[in-house]
Amino acid sequence: MEGQGTDIGRPTSPLDLRRLAQFVAAANHGSLTKAARSLFMSQQAMSAAMQSLEKEVGTELFTRQGRNVILTPAGRKLREGAPALLAATQSLSAATRRAAYEHVPAFMVGHTPAITSEEAFELVTPVRRSMPEVSITVRQMFPDEIERGLIERTIDVGLRRGVSTPTDLAAAALGYDRLRLAVDSAHPLAGRKDLTLADIAESTLIVWAPPLHSFYTDFLVSACRRAGFEPALVINPIQGTPPVTAVVGNDYVALVTAPTGPALGGRVTVLDLGDAPMVPIQALWLPHTISAARSALLNG
Repeated sequence: MEGQGTDIGRPTSPLDLRRLAQFVAAANHGSLTKAARSLFMSQQAMSAAMQSLEKEVGTELFTRQGRNVILTPAGRKLREGAPALLAATQSLSAATRRAAYEHVPAFMVGHTPAITSEEAFELVTPVRRSMPEVSITVRQMFPDEIERGLIERTIDVGLRRGVSTPTDLAAAALGYDRLRLAVDSAHPLAGRKDLTLADIAESTLIVWAPPLHSFYTDFLVSACRRAGFEPALVINPIQGTPPVTAVVGNDYVALVTAPTGPALGGRVTVLDLGDAPMVPIQALWLPHTISAARSALLNG
């Protein structure tokens, strides 16, 4: 695109959302011609729209490389934030249409396997109590599915174990849970009392995702390191079932948030830890959107 001067201090006009959507298409395709074809526009109209958008923001968004276009640092920043903004405007438009017909949509909640269905049920209690007329759907999803679901507006809130805020999303900590130790009821530790994390140093810790791919796994590994040992890890081959099921019929140990005592009809024993870490529960949602049910959840 043609070079332009930049004035960082000058006020800017609100972004034209149609041009922003066209910009995302161009960034995704890496070509104005391909993006124009996908949007049933002429190449000339697409080029003019991108020039107008660059004039709006006051800086170059693309550089040309043969027939392709490459995002500048400013273009990458705009591409990073564009999906959430476009999704938020679509959400507002849909909410406006629903309001015209007094339609109350279901409140869609996704939660990762690290949060049990029972825990998710308790977390939505403020919504159930303050908005009994609202239908609530809770379903388990993997972390990447939650982020995609929020952007695509298939869920309203995501619940996970985490503290960082993903790009383009808003987040808040809903609370913290005490970790406990789950073992098969035939495990040597099942009858022990006054356990600490150091007592599992010789055991294999079963987790649900590899290190560096899950905040929860990284959190568990860090807790073990603070207790003075590097844990041996194995990945649970069964996904989507309650965390306590991971230790049935084996000699692994799992760190869970289930209540102390027998579980799964006595096949598993959940034990307290004297130095139990507290693991966070985090809510994620699409910024720039309004939801009474979400507000009830966050303020409950």
